Amino acid sequence: MAKIQRALLSVSDKTGLLPLAQALAQAGVQLISTGGTAKSLRDSGLQVTDLSTYTGFPEMMDGRVKTLHPKIHGGLLYIRGNATHEAAAQTHQIPPIDLVVVNLYPFEQTVAKPDVSLHEAIENIDIGGPSMLRSAAKNHESVTVIVDPADYEVVASQITEAGNTTLELRRKLAAKVFARTAAYDGAIAAHLAKAFETSNRPALPASLNIQSPLAQPLRYGENPHQTAALYGDFNKYFQQLHGKELSYNNILDLTAAASLITEFNGDKPTLAILKHTNPCGMGQGANLREAWEKAYATDKQAPFGGIIAVNQPLDLLCAEAIVEIFSEVIIAPDFHPDALALLQKKKNLRLLKVLKNVLSAKPWDIRSVGADSFLLQERDLKITTAADLKVVTKRQPTEAELQAMLFGWRVVKHVKSNAIVYVAADRTLGIGAGQMSRVDSSRIAVWKAGEAGLSLKGSIICSDAFFPFADGLIAAAEAGATAAIQPGGSVRDAEVIAAADQRNLAMAFTGTRHFRH
Repeated sequence: MAKIQRALLSVSDKTGLLPLAQALAQAGVQLISTGGTAKSLRDSGLQVTDLSTYTGFPEMMDGRVKTLHPKIHGGLLYIRGNATHEAAAQTHQIPPIDLVVVNLYPFEQTVAKPDVSLHEAIENIDIGGPSMLRSAAKNHESVTVIVDPADYEVVASQITEAGNTTLELRRKLAAKVFARTAAYDGAIAAHLAKAFETSNRPALPASLNIQSPLAQPLRYGENPHQTAALYGDFNKYFQQLHGKELSYNNILDLTAAASLITEFNGDKPTLAILKHTNPCGMGQGANLREAWEKAYATDKQAPFGGIIAVNQPLDLLCAEAIVEIFSEVIIAPDFHPDALALLQKKKNLRLLKVLKNVLSAKPWDIRSVGADSFLLQERDLKITTAADLKVVTKRQPTEAELQAMLFGWRVVKHVKSNAIVYVAADRTLGIGAGQMSRVDSSRIAVWKAGEAGLSLKGSIICSDAFFPFADGLIAAAEAGATAAIQPGGSVRDAEVIAAADQRNLAMAFTGTRHFRH
């Protein structure tokens, strides 16, 4: 294949561009460039042809029109060796452009800024860049296209050695281009849909575009025979300070833990222990050590190999208690230096610092359901306060019971359905998760409390969905519960309320269900 003769370079991010441009110049490649890119290269001593000089057409309209020209796209798109294309190129004086280096206006970074205006967002929608990239990528049999600075070195190396790139590399780069432009268009579509919303609820996208960069390959998935990888912006939310590479299951668990502990941001010292994405203990106290003792007391077996999350910087006193058992991951807003030093002695313990609230991410949950199909739903970010509760029993809850209700309601929201949680005002006492019957979940919660030696006398029962029959509530009363919190909404609500009144239980309806499948 003929050597590369001309390269068009037009980038917003100039990181690493100069060494590539120097390699091209040394290989005798004509450099064509625009605006700031041309100035940067020229200031570095390279000979550059301005795009307007090359096309014979000036940039105009604040730079909106500069690369959308037949001499550019013709030079990229015409098929080398095709007699008709070659003749048209010769007739219209369109030389070939063999290499394109473009990265796009920083739309994603722009709209990530707080209070970005619609005008600023729109002005950062790149038109010419994606067009050139797509033209070059379509004709990758002959044209090399670079959208990612990480690829500069390999392209420069091949051109230095052979004057051109291999077809294998060009195909790889072309695929990368279409992935990038798809993600770019998806980001624009998502932002504009949100900006143009007239409702307080996020609008469902007309088309679901899932484009995320590879963050890291994983050793395997849920099981060793399954391949897996992590995609997206995970590393903007978490920083790993210590330990082995995260596994697929670690990531599922720690993100569940981060979502749960975020419910308690700004609250008193709170600690959660999770296993297989389910809370198995949660506590609050005057300090994290006290919170740990309450959480761990809920279930002293399940936390082995679990995930621990705290809502305050982890101190040495709490770390000394945690290291007594094997844990997979600890996540915290930060770690005191002496606590970090102690925990880092555990080779198999992964420590992650939370950089950003996970609930501040996009408002959607997405799941694959096979058959090339996906489910999308608005994330469950509902916060229930005392003002939202409707007391439906004759007896009103005491202030202590009310506080326990609100504490437990935040916990049960994160337990897999059917979910039953028994709590006091500052700790979990028994948790029953993921059973086919709500009564079975309640039985497991009672059994767990008894196994841990915890009394349910005076406890609060929290149910993620309504009690379909009175039997679940009756069992809770027999276990020692004095109050209940549930969504309500069953056709048998009257029976359940009557059963509560007969046993002098206080019960509040939230009007909100928190199924978690």
